Amino acid sequence: MGAEKDIIVAVELGSTAIRAIAGKKEPDGTMQILAIAQEESTNAIRKGIVDNIDKTAQAIAHVVAKLNDKLGIHTNRIYVGLGGQSLHTAKNVVVRQFAEKLQITDKIIDEIKDTNRGVVYSDSEILDVVPQEYRIANRGTSEPVGMVSDQIEAHFLNVVARNNLRENIEKCVAVADLELVDLLISPLCLADCMLTPNEKRSGCALVDMGADTTTVAVYDSGVLCHLAVIPLGGKNVTMDIASQNIEMDEAEELKLKYGTALQKEEGETKTNKIPLSHGRNIEESLIQEISAARYEEIIMNVWKQISGKGKLLSGILFTGGASRAGKLAEAFLQHTSCDKQLRFAKGMPQDIVLAHNVRLADNDNLYTLMGLLAKGDQSCVSEPPAEPEAVQAEIDFENDPAVNPEQVETDKPTPTGETEKKEEPEPQPKEPKEGIGKKIGRMWKKVMDLLEEPED
Repeated sequence: MGAEKDIIVAVELGSTAIRAIAGKKEPDGTMQILAIAQEESTNAIRKGIVDNIDKTAQAIAHVVAKLNDKLGIHTNRIYVGLGGQSLHTAKNVVVRQFAEKLQITDKIIDEIKDTNRGVVYSDSEILDVVPQEYRIANRGTSEPVGMVSDQIEAHFLNVVARNNLRENIEKCVAVADLELVDLLISPLCLADCMLTPNEKRSGCALVDMGADTTTVAVYDSGVLCHLAVIPLGGKNVTMDIASQNIEMDEAEELKLKYGTALQKEEGETKTNKIPLSHGRNIEESLIQEISAARYEEIIMNVWKQISGKGKLLSGILFTGGASRAGKLAEAFLQHTSCDKQLRFAKGMPQDIVLAHNVRLADNDNLYTLMGLLAKGDQSCVSEPPAEPEAVQAEIDFENDPAVNPEQVETDKPTPTGETEKKEEPEPQPKEPKEGIGKKIGRMWKKVMDLLEEPED
């Protein structure tokens, strides 16, 4: 594809896998997905929070490298989604009283927003601010500028998370030798991707059921009015099944095949023994009982976050891998007093399309990843770094003590008018002359040898 300049790259830090997506904004405003890559993450992300910086950084580097290989690009910067257990919203009210009635200006509103941003939360920071409404003379409005009053009351919803949540992600991106374009709040990007403006105005709840966490976002009158992350998800069901002395991989398979959010009534179930490894077996009814009990706990926590937060005329939308459990809608209605419409996300989000060579499996749950991509508006690729040219070192034989000039052959031409001198062979050392004493001794030895020879 070549190193195109307008490709956006986003990364989602999931508890079971770290995923990356690359896309390109089309002239008509749609986002075209060019490639998706995934890297399994073990003990790197826990409850949506970075648990191991080195492992997370390595997974980010690997998944981005996979995208580069697929598209023939060089990614040097990325968008990253932020979520996790500590993410939540907190309400705050700022009241400004004036000495006399005056016209509300943009400057006054900016000062009020700065005051709200200055609120200090213990061991946490404000990641985003969602203005709810401004009250002037007991009247609610979203556009106070131009109105006249001696008092204004501003209601804010602050999106708050633990301090080290942002810091750890920034460290991971730096260790992966990448630049962070922006840190996006994953649940809000998902909501913007999955909910229409009309659904937000009439009231709607979005429930994202993941492996380690379940995130609830509630909208009413067009704005976010509540956000919470519940530290329970599909992995809890797997662990409950594994508590029956079953390996985690085998427990995951049992959950997907036999698990349910609502157990059948007594008399409806048949005794069915499911074979396990090492010659063991387990009853299907026990798996359903374990699964249904955990889903009941998750449902009750979700309803606690939703109940009384808005009109919810557009009902509740479920997404996430754990939302695929059988009979989830029936279980939700049975365990709560909910009388709203329940829907499950499916198909492609509006304004997002796939490139002709991109295929998604039916069980892929990539809505959050798509939401992050849709928020991107800056290119994340660049030209690959140039290979350094090979430089031939010049050796100074006169100054380099490691080189013996006598052992270096040179091709210097013989100067004109001079004859090339031939090297004369080195004279061999002469053997010393034999002394007279040695000669007499040698002759006398020969005489004695003749006298000692036996006669024939």
